Amino acid sequence: MRKFFCFALCLILFFTCSCSNKKESSDTRILMNTVVTITADCSMEIIDQAFDLCATLENKLSRTKENSDIWAINNSDTFVPVSNETIMLINKARYYSEKTNGKFDVTVYPVSSLYDFTSKKLPSNEKIAAALPLVDYKKIEVKGNSVCLKEGGIDFGGIAKGYIADCVVVFLKEKGVKSAIVNIGGNLYCFGKNEYKIGIKKPFENGIIATVKGKEGTFVTSGIYERYIKENDKIYHHIIDPATGYGVENDLAGVTVMCSSSADADALSTACMLLGGSDGIKLIDSCENTEAVFVKRDGSILLSNGLIMKNGYIVYK
Repeated sequence: MRKFFCFALCLILFFTCSCSNKKESSDTRILMNTVVTITADCSMEIIDQAFDLCATLENKLSRTKENSDIWAINNSDTFVPVSNETIMLINKARYYSEKTNGKFDVTVYPVSSLYDFTSKKLPSNEKIAAALPLVDYKKIEVKGNSVCLKEGGIDFGGIAKGYIADCVVVFLKEKGVKSAIVNIGGNLYCFGKNEYKIGIKKPFENGIIATVKGKEGTFVTSGIYERYIKENDKIYHHIIDPATGYGVENDLAGVTVMCSSSADADALSTACMLLGGSDGIKLIDSCENTEAVFVKRDGSILLSNGLIMKNGYIVYK
């Protein structure tokens, strides 16, 4: 169980707003190999339906669920018919792959699957070297609603949780919910209140390194301290550089992205971690209505151009 809660604690949420007159309902479950919490001013029946939606989407997008879209693609060398959700996410992932010159690559699965962060087992150099040539997002072929990847495999780990959070928010709003917090493994989406205070966790430590005063929207963090193996005083983490097959080595410990789409924030936070601080800020500043907080390995903080530090808080300009 410890493995699950490290994801949920990447961001810590505080409320600084008036509460709704409606009674809030809340539940927490394990889905997508992580902790999912949904809190909203609605009945438990709607909360249950929101969790059912999460499970339905997981069954389409998970690489480990047999007969999911991704499982079918990864276990076939011909075109496979898939859902609209899968096509949309593949296209979004390819967009960010192009935008980052391949640093973000949704086909990193042949390498990422070699790491066992639960049992703390590292793959051999030989296995990594053999898997690296299979990583190439340009090998994905899409024809209408069918996808073919003749070798290698797709892993939506860097984008699916965000997309599912977006879908839950749309569902809740369609049900008339006015205020909610959706937390899918640390992918936060908040709406309905005037302001939220989001605490960003210190890498590898307890406590908060910075607090963001944010508005309605999503807050997504990626960091080298979420899943890692420490061996001979070296950290081997889960944000795999597709050029080397190992955890990316640069100046960053974590990135928190804020925007209106959790799927975009999910992809961007991973992409920024792979790019490093300077290029990561350039990427964020090229995206409309998107901001980010970069926590460097030395403990210092970088902010995208739309953020400033004021009275001890990170706030929008």
